[in-house]
Amino acid sequence: IQALTKYQSGGSDVMMGSIVTRDQQLNDKLLDVHVRLGMGVSPEDCNIVLRSLPHYKLRYQAQDVVGRQVAQWLSQQPAIAQVLHPALPSAPGHDIWRRDFTGAASLFSVVFKAEVSQPQVDAFVESLQLFHIGYSWGGSVSLVVPYALNQMRAGYSYKGSLVRFYIGMEEQQDLIADLQQALSTL
Repeated sequence: IQALTKYQSGGSDVMMGSIVTRDQQLNDKLLDVHVRLGMGVSPEDCNIVLRSLPHYKLRYQAQDVVGRQVAQWLSQQPAIAQVLHPALPSAPGHDIWRRDFTGAASLFSVVFKAEVSQPQVDAFVESLQLFHIGYSWGGSVSLVVPYALNQMRAGYSYKGSLVRFYIGMEEQQDLIADLQQALSTL
């Protein structure tokens, strides 16, 4: 839910969300944690989200379109083993996505082929000019983060390194040109 709020703010600058449950005992425990940790939403955070809601649909749809185009382009690149974007038919869980959703936002991952080393993937990420390295999804700037999941998680099912992309509001052709020049470093 935090990611949804970040999308709603439109600026990668608000972190809030909600937890909803029908279980009264769980609700009471969550409320107790909430009170003890002093969690709350500031009036300014509420203002930022409310101010951004009128153009939320336009931003989300534009980012979804460009995200799909970039994901499709990446799926055709020789260094990429798989693109994990729910709107692509080749992605795991695509049938469930197609059944339940009409949009896919602009957050997805790619898995590089096993022969592409982690240092090469890191160099690829470092050579990107339009993508900033970061986690704060939901704003207008495209982001990228490399993960060595085979070193971070037991049972990681892919052999190659994973890179997470968030597509902002830049032009599709500019993002693809940037990705192309970065892939050429491999």
